[in-house]
Amino acid sequence: MNNGNIYHILLIALGISLWSCKAKNDFQGLEFAPNMYHSVPYEGLSQITDENEGNWLSNREDGLGEFYNSNPNNPHYMNMREPVANTVKRNEHGYLPYRIHKDSAEYAGRVLTNPIDSTAEVIAEGKTLYSIYCTSCHGETGQGDGLVGKVFLGVPAYNLGRVKELPEGQIFHTITHGRGRMMSHGSLVSVDERWKITRYVQILQNQN
Repeated sequence: MNNGNIYHILLIALGISLWSCKAKNDFQGLEFAPNMYHSVPYEGLSQITDENEGNWLSNREDGLGEFYNSNPNNPHYMNMREPVANTVKRNEHGYLPYRIHKDSAEYAGRVLTNPIDSTAEVIAEGKTLYSIYCTSCHGETGQGDGLVGKVFLGVPAYNLGRVKELPEGQIFHTITHGRGRMMSHGSLVSVDERWKITRYVQILQNQN
């Protein structure tokens, strides 16, 4: 057999091999270096200390095997690294994410405290924000006599009855989620701005 015949035979064999890799019906075809296309991700919250569980085990009936996650490159075999030392949580002092349920206003009043000091600058900013978002219903002095409040009667005054005693956390929660006919303002004002409005509302609560 000369070299030309061997070349043709090898070429035909290569063609048959490539054709056999083609996907058809239930057969998904073959891939060269499949791990490069389908990488095995680590489970971020798993913490496996047994090194043997990090191996590829062919113990499934379909022969595909299973991968048990572990990461020997991180301390304690954790896949998720610990936060940097002295990292401040995002929700420290009630900042985002704010997770108290909308129907838990009284609970918010018990557990939330205003992280912003009641300075003259904060009160001034709170008053400006209040005039933009709140006066239409609550009125300039918080008596419930804004233009909208005069049409939709029943907006309470801040310095009377139960509303006068509302704690700062409950005021903040109500601004965030709304209550009754009052719509949520959580998408309109930031967390920082809501606390500033709360400071100004407390001023209106204590007026004579």
